[in-house]
Amino acid sequence: MSNPALSSPLSKPGLALRVDELRAALRLVPANLLVERTGCAYHALGRGRGEFRLSLFDSPLVVSFPELVAYQTNGEPFPPHIQALGIYYFHTADGAPLAGDWVSFAELPDGRIYDHAFQGYSGNEVVKAFGLDVEGFKRACEKAGGRPETFGDAAYSFQALPRLPLLVNFWCGDEDFPSTCKILFDRSLSHYLPTDVAAILGGMLARKIVGQKR
Repeated sequence: MSNPALSSPLSKPGLALRVDELRAALRLVPANLLVERTGCAYHALGRGRGEFRLSLFDSPLVVSFPELVAYQTNGEPFPPHIQALGIYYFHTADGAPLAGDWVSFAELPDGRIYDHAFQGYSGNEVVKAFGLDVEGFKRACEKAGGRPETFGDAAYSFQALPRLPLLVNFWCGDEDFPSTCKILFDRSLSHYLPTDVAAILGGMLARKIVGQKR
């Protein structure tokens, strides 16, 4: 299976330095403006200090301000790649409304370059797990917190970040034609994450759904 990290800025050697640069830039932005852009909540803890509260899929994130470090509910910091994902979201988000139009990864800016690899570790992994078992796919999506949608033979939307929904669309095959599955994004995606970082979310969602089968 291809690794989504191979073409992502979340795995590049200078990641820690780049994240520190983004944090420094974000500290110059008022907390209320970051709330407007990202759609998260903010809890003030004193003069110039507080916490942003949001979720990554169903996992709560508490992001300290002005430090901009993401913590789990038990007080432990998230691992570096989740820290970076959160910082890229805060840095890219501009508050644009959702387009209400689902598009494939290939239709995102520069998405066609990485589309084959993305499909390999996202939709294709779902098909490997469920094959012709569309009912099993539905059960797994529901357990993973998906909301049923009217696309294909089965489709579910997931809220990855406050203003970043994803949709997984499954077409059940038969004895002659294999099933297919694609993860789709709202067309507004580029207002909230770079395309190659969004690929990480797609891979996370595929693993989340497959994990429910196990």
